[in-house]
Amino acid sequence: MKRNQLSVQFVRSVTQPGRYHDGMGLMLNVKATGSKSWVQRLVVQGKRRDIGLGSALRVSLAEARKVAFANWCEARGGGDPTRQAGTVPTFEAALDTVIAIHREGWKHAGKSEAQWRASLRDYAMARIGARPVDQITSADVLAVLVPIWSTKRETARRVRGRISSVMQWAIAEGYRSDDPAGDAIRAALPRNGSVKRHQRALPYRDVSDALAALQATAAGPTTLLALEFLILTAARSGEVRQATWGEIDLDAAVWTVPATRMKQKREHRVPLSSRALEILREAGPGHGADLIFPSATGRILSDNTLSKLLRDNGIECVPHGFRSSFRDWSAEKSNVPGEIAEMALAHVNSNKVEAAYRRTDLFEARRDLMQRWAAFLNRDSTAKIVPIRR
Repeated sequence: MKRNQLSVQFVRSVTQPGRYHDGMGLMLNVKATGSKSWVQRLVVQGKRRDIGLGSALRVSLAEARKVAFANWCEARGGGDPTRQAGTVPTFEAALDTVIAIHREGWKHAGKSEAQWRASLRDYAMARIGARPVDQITSADVLAVLVPIWSTKRETARRVRGRISSVMQWAIAEGYRSDDPAGDAIRAALPRNGSVKRHQRALPYRDVSDALAALQATAAGPTTLLALEFLILTAARSGEVRQATWGEIDLDAAVWTVPATRMKQKREHRVPLSSRALEILREAGPGHGADLIFPSATGRILSDNTLSKLLRDNGIECVPHGFRSSFRDWSAEKSNVPGEIAEMALAHVNSNKVEAAYRRTDLFEARRDLMQRWAAFLNRDSTAKIVPIRR
Protein backbone atom coordinates (compact mmCIF):
# COMPACT_ATOMS: atom_id res chain seq x y z
CA MET A 1 0.00 0.00 0.00
CA LYS A 2 1.37 3.40 -0.98
CA ARG A 3 1.95 5.75 1.93
CA ASN A 4 2.92 9.37 2.49
CA GLN A 5 1.87 10.56 -0.96
CA LEU A 6 1.11 14.11 0.20
CA SER A 7 3.49 16.83 1.33
CA VAL A 8 3.10 19.67 3.82
CA GLN A 9 3.54 22.17 1.00
CA PHE A 10 0.81 20.52 -1.08
CA VAL A 11 -1.63 20.48 1.85
CA ARG A 12 -0.95 24.15 2.44
CA SER A 13 -1.24 25.30 -1.18
CA VAL A 14 -3.82 23.08 -2.91
CA THR A 15 -7.09 24.86 -3.80
CA GLN A 16 -8.62 22.61 -6.45
CA PRO A 17 -11.66 20.85 -4.93
CA GLY A 18 -11.28 17.11 -4.62
CA ARG A 19 -10.02 14.25 -2.47
CA TYR A 20 -6.27 13.70 -2.36
CA HIS A 21 -5.02 10.34 -1.10
CA ASP A 22 -2.08 9.96 1.24
CA GLY A 23 -2.23 6.27 2.17
CA MET A 24 -3.85 4.04 4.84
CA GLY A 25 -7.21 5.39 3.61
CA LEU A 26 -6.25 8.92 4.65
CA MET A 27 -7.50 11.67 2.31
CA LEU A 28 -7.31 15.44 2.24
CA ASN A 29 -10.80 16.67 1.38
CA VAL A 30 -10.75 20.09 -0.33
CA LYS A 31 -14.12 21.82 -0.73
CA ALA A 32 -15.21 24.34 -3.34
CA THR A 33 -15.54 26.78 -0.43
CA GLY A 34 -11.79 26.46 0.24
CA SER A 35 -12.12 24.48 3.45
CA LYS A 36 -9.82 21.48 3.94
CA SER A 37 -10.37 18.51 6.22
CA TRP A 38 -8.99 15.04 6.87
CA VAL A 39 -11.12 11.97 6.18
CA GLN A 40 -10.06 8.35 6.51
CA ARG A 41 -11.88 5.61 4.62
CA LEU A 42 -11.58 2.17 6.19
CA VAL A 43 -13.38 -1.16 6.26
CA VAL A 44 -14.40 -1.51 9.91
CA GLN A 45 -15.83 -4.87 10.95
CA GLY A 46 -16.96 -5.57 7.39
CA LYS A 47 -18.44 -2.14 6.69
CA ARG A 48 -16.93 0.76 4.81
CA ARG A 49 -16.61 3.78 7.07
CA ASP A 50 -15.57 7.38 6.46
CA ILE A 51 -14.01 8.78 9.64
CA GLY A 52 -13.58 12.52 10.01
CA LEU A 53 -10.24 13.47 11.55
CA GLY A 54 -10.77 17.21 11.72
CA SER A 55 -9.87 20.38 9.89
CA ALA A 56 -6.51 20.56 8.10
CA LEU A 57 -6.09 24.00 9.66
CA ARG A 58 -5.94 22.46 13.13
CA VAL A 59 -4.66 18.94 12.45
CA SER A 60 -1.26 18.76 10.75
CA LEU A 61 -0.34 16.19 8.11
CA ALA A 62 1.91 14.40 10.60
CA GLU A 63 -0.85 14.27 13.24
CA ALA A 64 -3.38 13.02 10.69
CA ARG A 65 -0.98 10.28 9.58
CA LYS A 66 -0.38 9.20 13.16
CA VAL A 67 -4.08 8.88 13.92
CA ALA A 68 -4.77 7.26 10.53
CA PHE A 69 -2.10 4.60 11.12
CA ALA A 70 -3.50 3.78 14.55
CA ASN A 71 -7.01 3.55 13.11
CA TRP A 72 -5.81 1.32 10.27
CA CYS A 73 -4.08 -1.05 12.67
CA GLU A 74 -7.14 -1.19 14.91
CA ALA A 75 -9.46 -1.92 11.97
CA ARG A 76 -7.09 -4.58 10.57
CA GLY A 77 -7.20 -6.31 13.94
CA GLY A 78 -11.00 -6.48 13.85
CA GLY A 79 -11.57 -3.57 16.21
CA ASP A 80 -13.46 -0.32 15.73
CA PRO A 81 -11.16 2.72 15.84
CA THR A 82 -14.08 5.05 16.46
CA ARG A 83 -14.64 3.36 19.83
CA GLN A 84 -11.19 4.06 21.24
CA ALA A 85 -11.16 5.89 24.52
CA GLY A 86 -10.84 9.62 24.17
CA THR A 87 -11.70 9.60 20.46
CA VAL A 88 -15.29 10.85 20.57
CA PRO A 89 -15.40 13.12 17.51
CA THR A 90 -16.16 16.78 17.69
CA PHE A 91 -19.28 18.12 16.01
CA GLU A 92 -17.10 19.46 13.19
CA ALA A 93 -15.43 16.08 12.60
CA ALA A 94 -18.77 14.28 12.82
CA LEU A 95 -20.22 16.70 10.28
CA ASP A 96 -17.49 15.72 7.81
CA THR A 97 -18.46 12.07 8.24
CA VAL A 98 -22.21 12.70 7.93
CA ILE A 99 -21.74 14.76 4.77
CA ALA A 100 -19.54 12.01 3.31
CA ILE A 101 -22.32 9.49 4.01
CA HIS A 102 -25.02 11.64 2.42
CA ARG A 103 -23.01 12.97 -0.52
CA GLU A 104 -23.66 10.10 -2.92
CA GLY A 105 -27.41 10.31 -2.38
CA TRP A 106 -27.71 14.06 -2.95
CA LYS A 107 -28.98 15.05 -6.39
CA HIS A 108 -26.76 18.16 -6.45
CA ALA A 109 -24.01 17.04 -4.11
CA GLY A 110 -21.75 20.08 -4.40
CA LYS A 111 -24.58 22.56 -3.86
CA SER A 112 -26.12 20.61 -0.98
CA GLU A 113 -22.79 20.21 0.79
CA ALA A 114 -22.02 23.92 0.41
CA GLN A 115 -25.42 24.80 1.89
CA TRP A 116 -24.94 22.48 4.87
CA ARG A 117 -21.47 23.81 5.61
CA ALA A 118 -22.38 27.48 5.13
CA SER A 119 -25.43 27.38 7.40
CA LEU A 120 -23.65 25.50 10.18
CA ARG A 121 -20.52 27.65 9.84
CA ASP A 122 -22.54 30.85 10.13
CA TYR A 123 -24.83 29.85 12.97
CA ALA A 124 -23.57 26.77 14.85
CA MET A 125 -19.84 26.16 14.68
CA ALA A 126 -18.81 28.94 17.07
CA ARG A 127 -20.97 27.37 19.76
CA ILE A 128 -20.67 23.61 19.16
CA GLY A 129 -18.11 22.98 16.42
CA ALA A 130 -15.19 22.06 18.69
CA ARG A 131 -17.31 20.21 21.26
CA PRO A 132 -17.39 16.38 21.31
CA VAL A 133 -20.75 15.11 20.10
CA ASP A 134 -21.48 13.40 23.43
CA GLN A 135 -21.23 16.72 25.29
CA ILE A 136 -23.65 18.81 23.21
CA THR A 137 -26.85 19.62 25.11
CA SER A 138 -30.29 20.88 24.17
CA ALA A 139 -29.31 24.17 25.80
CA ASP A 140 -26.43 24.46 23.32
CA VAL A 141 -28.75 23.85 20.38
CA LEU A 142 -31.29 26.31 21.78
CA ALA A 143 -28.55 28.93 22.07
CA VAL A 144 -27.77 28.41 18.37
CA LEU A 145 -31.39 28.68 17.21
CA VAL A 146 -33.05 31.33 19.38
CA PRO A 147 -31.14 34.33 17.93
CA ILE A 148 -32.36 33.54 14.40
CA TRP A 149 -35.70 31.85 15.06
CA SER A 150 -37.85 34.97 14.70
CA THR A 151 -35.96 36.67 11.88
CA LYS A 152 -34.70 33.71 9.83
CA ARG A 153 -37.25 31.00 10.58
CA GLU A 154 -36.60 28.77 7.55
CA THR A 155 -32.82 28.99 7.99
CA ALA A 156 -33.20 28.12 11.66
CA ARG A 157 -35.31 25.08 10.80
CA ARG A 158 -32.67 23.86 8.39
CA VAL A 159 -29.88 24.40 10.91
CA ARG A 160 -31.84 22.45 13.51
CA GLY A 161 -32.45 19.63 11.02
CA ARG A 162 -28.78 19.44 10.08
CA ILE A 163 -27.63 19.42 13.69
CA SER A 164 -30.19 16.67 14.32
CA SER A 165 -28.78 14.62 11.43
CA VAL A 166 -25.32 14.75 13.00
CA MET A 167 -26.76 13.81 16.39
CA GLN A 168 -28.70 10.89 14.89
CA TRP A 169 -25.43 9.64 13.41
CA ALA A 170 -23.82 9.96 16.86
CA ILE A 171 -26.64 7.87 18.34
CA ALA A 172 -26.22 5.21 15.68
CA GLU A 173 -22.48 5.13 16.37
CA GLY A 174 -23.04 4.72 20.11
CA TYR A 175 -21.62 8.08 21.17
CA ARG A 176 -24.85 9.22 22.80
CA SER A 177 -28.40 8.00 23.42
CA ASP A 178 -30.49 11.09 22.67
CA ASP A 179 -30.89 13.84 20.07
CA PRO A 180 -30.47 17.30 21.66
CA ALA A 181 -31.92 18.89 18.51
CA GLY A 182 -35.01 16.67 18.48
CA ASP A 183 -38.55 16.94 19.83
CA ALA A 184 -37.62 18.79 23.02
CA ILE A 185 -36.12 21.65 21.01
CA ARG A 186 -39.05 21.73 18.62
CA ALA A 187 -41.44 22.09 21.54
CA ALA A 188 -39.31 24.75 23.24
CA LEU A 189 -39.16 27.10 20.25
CA PRO A 190 -42.04 29.58 19.73
CA ARG A 191 -44.56 28.70 17.06
CA ASN A 192 -45.98 32.15 16.45
CA GLY A 193 -44.74 34.52 13.77
CA SER A 194 -44.56 31.99 10.97
CA VAL A 195 -46.74 32.96 8.02
CA LYS A 196 -46.78 30.72 4.99
CA ARG A 197 -46.21 32.81 1.89
CA HIS A 198 -47.83 31.61 -1.31
CA GLN A 199 -46.40 32.27 -4.74
CA ARG A 200 -47.82 35.51 -6.17
CA ALA A 201 -50.50 34.69 -8.73
CA LEU A 202 -52.89 36.57 -11.00
CA PRO A 203 -56.65 36.08 -10.75
CA TYR A 204 -57.52 33.69 -13.56
CA ARG A 205 -59.70 36.38 -15.18
CA ASP A 206 -56.59 38.51 -15.75
CA VAL A 207 -54.28 35.90 -17.30
CA SER A 208 -55.55 36.38 -20.86
CA ASP A 209 -55.03 40.13 -20.63
CA ALA A 210 -51.54 39.62 -19.21
CA LEU A 211 -50.62 37.47 -22.20
CA ALA A 212 -52.00 39.99 -24.67
CA ALA A 213 -50.12 42.81 -22.96
CA LEU A 214 -46.84 40.88 -23.03
CA GLN A 215 -47.21 40.00 -26.70
CA ALA A 216 -47.44 43.72 -27.45
CA THR A 217 -43.97 44.28 -25.99
CA ALA A 218 -40.57 43.87 -27.61
CA ALA A 219 -39.71 40.82 -25.52
CA GLY A 220 -37.83 37.98 -27.20
CA PRO A 221 -40.11 35.58 -29.09
CA THR A 222 -38.65 32.45 -27.46
CA THR A 223 -39.23 33.83 -23.97
CA LEU A 224 -42.81 34.78 -24.86
CA LEU A 225 -43.50 31.35 -26.32
CA ALA A 226 -42.01 29.63 -23.28
CA LEU A 227 -44.17 31.65 -20.89
CA GLU A 228 -47.36 31.03 -22.85
CA PHE A 229 -46.53 27.31 -23.07
CA LEU A 230 -45.99 27.27 -19.29
CA ILE A 231 -49.39 28.88 -18.73
CA LEU A 232 -51.22 26.61 -21.18
CA THR A 233 -49.76 23.43 -19.68
CA ALA A 234 -49.88 24.58 -16.02
CA ALA A 235 -46.32 23.29 -15.74
CA ARG A 236 -43.48 24.37 -13.50
CA SER A 237 -40.84 26.75 -14.82
CA GLY A 238 -37.99 24.23 -14.76
CA GLU A 239 -40.06 21.62 -16.59
CA VAL A 240 -40.70 24.07 -19.46
CA ARG A 241 -37.26 25.66 -19.60
CA GLN A 242 -35.56 22.26 -19.80
CA ALA A 243 -38.12 20.69 -22.15
CA THR A 244 -36.63 18.91 -25.18
CA TRP A 245 -38.01 17.84 -28.53
CA GLY A 246 -37.47 14.23 -27.60
CA GLU A 247 -40.21 14.57 -24.99
CA ILE A 248 -42.80 15.76 -27.53
CA ASP A 249 -45.09 13.59 -29.64
CA LEU A 250 -46.72 16.09 -32.01
CA ASP A 251 -48.92 13.46 -33.67
CA ALA A 252 -50.36 12.27 -30.36
CA ALA A 253 -50.31 15.80 -28.90
CA VAL A 254 -48.50 14.64 -25.77
CA TRP A 255 -45.56 16.04 -23.82
CA THR A 256 -43.99 13.40 -21.57
CA VAL A 257 -41.90 14.95 -18.80
CA PRO A 258 -39.38 12.41 -17.45
CA ALA A 259 -39.39 11.52 -13.78
CA THR A 260 -35.93 13.06 -13.31
CA ARG A 261 -37.38 16.53 -13.89
CA MET A 262 -40.58 16.13 -11.89
CA LYS A 263 -40.89 17.27 -8.31
CA GLN A 264 -42.48 13.97 -7.29
CA LYS A 265 -39.94 11.94 -9.34
CA ARG A 266 -42.67 10.34 -11.42
CA GLU A 267 -43.14 10.60 -15.19
CA HIS A 268 -45.91 13.03 -16.12
CA ARG A 269 -47.88 13.06 -19.37
CA VAL A 270 -49.19 16.47 -20.41
CA PRO A 271 -51.99 16.65 -23.01
CA LEU A 272 -51.26 19.45 -25.47
CA SER A 273 -54.05 21.79 -26.50
CA SER A 274 -54.31 23.08 -30.05
CA ARG A 275 -52.67 26.37 -29.03
CA ALA A 276 -49.83 24.53 -27.25
CA LEU A 277 -49.19 22.62 -30.49
CA GLU A 278 -49.15 25.90 -32.41
CA ILE A 279 -46.52 27.23 -30.02
CA LEU A 280 -44.35 24.18 -30.61
CA ARG A 281 -44.64 24.62 -34.36
CA GLU A 282 -43.71 28.29 -33.99
CA ALA A 283 -40.72 27.36 -31.84
CA GLY A 284 -39.78 24.79 -34.49
CA PRO A 285 -37.16 22.06 -34.07
CA GLY A 286 -34.86 23.70 -36.59
CA HIS A 287 -32.61 25.49 -34.10
CA GLY A 288 -29.92 22.83 -34.15
CA ALA A 289 -30.48 22.19 -30.45
CA ASP A 290 -32.61 19.71 -28.55
CA LEU A 291 -34.08 22.35 -26.24
CA ILE A 292 -37.50 23.62 -27.27
CA PHE A 293 -37.03 27.05 -25.73
CA PRO A 294 -33.27 27.71 -25.69
CA SER A 295 -31.67 30.94 -24.58
CA ALA A 296 -29.93 33.23 -27.06
CA THR A 297 -26.74 31.26 -26.43
CA GLY A 298 -28.46 27.91 -27.04
CA ARG A 299 -28.43 26.95 -23.39
CA ILE A 300 -31.28 26.45 -20.91
CA LEU A 301 -33.14 29.66 -20.14
CA SER A 302 -32.15 30.93 -16.71
CA ASP A 303 -34.60 30.62 -13.83
CA ASN A 304 -34.90 34.40 -13.75
CA THR A 305 -35.74 34.93 -17.44
CA LEU A 306 -39.49 34.37 -17.20
CA SER A 307 -39.73 36.13 -13.83
CA LYS A 308 -37.92 39.17 -15.23
CA LEU A 309 -40.27 39.29 -18.21
CA LEU A 310 -43.23 39.59 -15.84
CA ARG A 311 -41.48 41.94 -13.43
CA ASP A 312 -40.21 44.33 -16.11
CA ASN A 313 -43.70 44.71 -17.52
CA GLY A 314 -45.41 45.37 -14.21
CA ILE A 315 -47.28 42.05 -14.00
CA GLU A 316 -47.56 41.31 -10.30
CA CYS A 317 -47.02 37.57 -10.23
CA VAL A 318 -44.36 34.90 -10.68
CA PRO A 319 -44.35 32.09 -13.27
CA HIS A 320 -45.26 29.46 -10.68
CA GLY A 321 -48.33 31.52 -9.77
CA PHE A 322 -50.02 30.65 -13.05
CA ARG A 323 -50.51 27.15 -11.70
CA SER A 324 -52.69 28.69 -9.00
CA SER A 325 -54.54 30.73 -11.63
CA PHE A 326 -55.27 27.51 -13.53
CA ARG A 327 -56.39 25.69 -10.37
CA ASP A 328 -58.78 28.50 -9.39
CA TRP A 329 -60.22 28.63 -12.92
CA SER A 330 -60.69 24.88 -12.89
CA ALA A 331 -62.53 25.01 -9.57
CA GLU A 332 -64.80 27.91 -10.52
CA LYS A 333 -65.35 27.53 -14.25
CA SER A 334 -64.70 23.98 -15.44
CA ASN A 335 -66.93 21.95 -13.13
CA VAL A 336 -64.56 18.97 -13.37
CA PRO A 337 -63.72 16.88 -10.29
CA GLY A 338 -60.85 18.31 -8.29
CA GLU A 339 -58.74 15.18 -8.76
CA ILE A 340 -58.52 15.85 -12.51
CA ALA A 341 -57.16 19.36 -11.92
CA GLU A 342 -54.75 18.02 -9.31
CA MET A 343 -53.46 15.45 -11.77
CA ALA A 344 -53.04 18.18 -14.37
CA LEU A 345 -50.75 19.89 -11.86
CA ALA A 346 -48.92 16.60 -11.21
CA HIS A 347 -49.87 16.72 -7.55
CA VAL A 348 -49.76 13.54 -5.50
CA ASN A 349 -53.07 12.21 -4.22
CA SER A 350 -53.03 12.82 -0.44
CA ASN A 351 -55.50 9.96 0.08
CA LYS A 352 -53.07 7.04 0.24
CA VAL A 353 -55.77 4.38 0.01
CA GLU A 354 -57.35 5.97 -3.05
CA ALA A 355 -53.93 6.53 -4.64
CA ALA A 356 -53.04 2.86 -4.12
CA TYR A 357 -56.00 1.75 -6.20
CA ARG A 358 -55.78 4.45 -8.88
CA ARG A 359 -54.58 2.85 -12.11
CA THR A 360 -55.16 5.74 -14.53
CA ASP A 361 -53.80 9.24 -14.90
CA LEU A 362 -57.19 10.45 -16.25
CA PHE A 363 -55.37 11.55 -19.39
CA GLU A 364 -58.37 11.98 -21.70
CA ALA A 365 -60.29 13.91 -19.07
CA ARG A 366 -57.26 16.14 -18.63
CA ARG A 367 -56.99 16.64 -22.39
CA ASP A 368 -60.48 18.09 -22.46
CA LEU A 369 -59.70 20.27 -19.44
CA MET A 370 -56.52 21.71 -20.97
CA GLN A 371 -58.28 22.46 -24.26
CA ARG A 372 -60.97 24.37 -22.37
CA TRP A 373 -58.27 26.28 -20.45
CA ALA A 374 -56.61 27.23 -23.76
CA ALA A 375 -59.96 28.39 -25.15
CA PHE A 376 -60.53 30.51 -22.07
CA LEU A 377 -57.11 32.16 -22.46
CA ASN A 378 -57.69 32.77 -26.18
CA ARG A 379 -60.87 34.76 -25.66
CA ASP A 380 -60.93 38.40 -26.74
CA SER A 381 -58.97 40.48 -24.26
CA THR A 382 -58.77 44.18 -23.57
CA ALA A 383 -55.22 44.14 -22.18
CA LYS A 384 -56.33 46.87 -19.79
CA ILE A 385 -56.44 45.03 -16.49
CA VAL A 386 -52.75 44.39 -16.06
CA PRO A 387 -50.65 47.54 -15.59
CA ILE A 388 -47.65 47.79 -17.88
CA ARG A 389 -44.76 50.08 -16.90
CA ARG A 390 -43.28 52.01 -19.78
